[in-house]
Amino acid sequence: MSISSAQVESIVRKILGEISPATGCGSCGGAVPKTAKVATLTAPKKIEVKEYPIPALEDNDILVKVEGCGVCGTDVHEWRADPFGIIPVTLGHEGTGEIIALGKNVKTDTAGNPIKVGDKIVTSVISCGDCYICRNQPANTNLCDKQGVFGLIPHSDAQPLTGWFATHLLIRGKGATYFVVNDLDLKERMLLELACVCVHALKRANSTGLINFNSKVLVQGLGPVGLVMISVLRAAGVNHIVAIDGAPKRLEMAKKLGAKTVISFKEVTTLEERVAMVKRAANGVGVDFAFQCTGAPMAAKDIYEYIRRGGGMCEMGFFVNNGEYTVNPHFAMCNKEITIVGSWDYSADDYPTTMAFLRQAREMNIPIKELITHTFPLDKLNEAMEVNISQQGIKICYVAE
Repeated sequence: MSISSAQVESIVRKILGEISPATGCGSCGGAVPKTAKVATLTAPKKIEVKEYPIPALEDNDILVKVEGCGVCGTDVHEWRADPFGIIPVTLGHEGTGEIIALGKNVKTDTAGNPIKVGDKIVTSVISCGDCYICRNQPANTNLCDKQGVFGLIPHSDAQPLTGWFATHLLIRGKGATYFVVNDLDLKERMLLELACVCVHALKRANSTGLINFNSKVLVQGLGPVGLVMISVLRAAGVNHIVAIDGAPKRLEMAKKLGAKTVISFKEVTTLEERVAMVKRAANGVGVDFAFQCTGAPMAAKDIYEYIRRGGGMCEMGFFVNNGEYTVNPHFAMCNKEITIVGSWDYSADDYPTTMAFLRQAREMNIPIKELITHTFPLDKLNEAMEVNISQQGIKICYVAE
């Protein structure tokens, strides 16, 4: 039996159509799977792995095979109590993976770099483009009234691949931003979003003019944010960092990352003693600048005591509403003339700077990748959340099998 070339082509097209639903694909890296597994938060403390059809690729879409994703404190807050009111949701916003299909209109990433199937990629914020900030301050899209991020988008059966806690992510939607990161390894890429939070905080701090090579800088709270903040400060040339926390493993890691003075609040139990230690490390008067990285109101109110007159502080520990604290503004702020800045999230234009930080950390042998202490597969994400809460490790990640 003879088969014509036209018949062969017809058979091939039929098989490929059955394998891949990505009908709008301008470029595909081999066969696109028909389904993807998604770890959906269906109720507080309940992540279930479900399987969904992969939607057909549209002209401006990117389909990514997920390689890994950090577990953020925001993910944990949402897992515990749904403070954002978005259940059901597929969490995971510190993710990275490999592009396996591109819509025909996608030629470059957000920075203007060429993009292709096989590239490693990360996502940044999704801005609305219509609010006052987007229209008048495009460099500050972290303040967009309707800012979104992959991993905090309520679930939709029509497009279920909206978070990195999955086997695949579909980048779709107005305002989505993304970057090619081929020169970074998996651990660096999983730390990139977290590092961007700290790079943005340093930018806010630098606006005060109080940080330079001679500055004594304090970091209070040595969770992943505080420890990466130390790494960013070291890479930026700050040579004397004071670090405060209660966990021995985190204090030891702070030393490895470059902190010169570490203080355990479990050993130095009174505020007065801790203030005296900080002053001894900081010219007898207190630090020039402090980063408040805890989400604990009782700790947050202490930070003003560590800062010298004329110093400054960046508050970056309260991404969710963890409560209030009371200070006397005369003594805490006015009498000392403290400059205070807040830091919220990051903008897409902070990403290239953060990539440069990760390269600089590698060049300086800052062991930032040692922050990743535990990895879990997709079906063990409930356990990953528990390990995060128990502080058994430092940085917890989902890594695809």
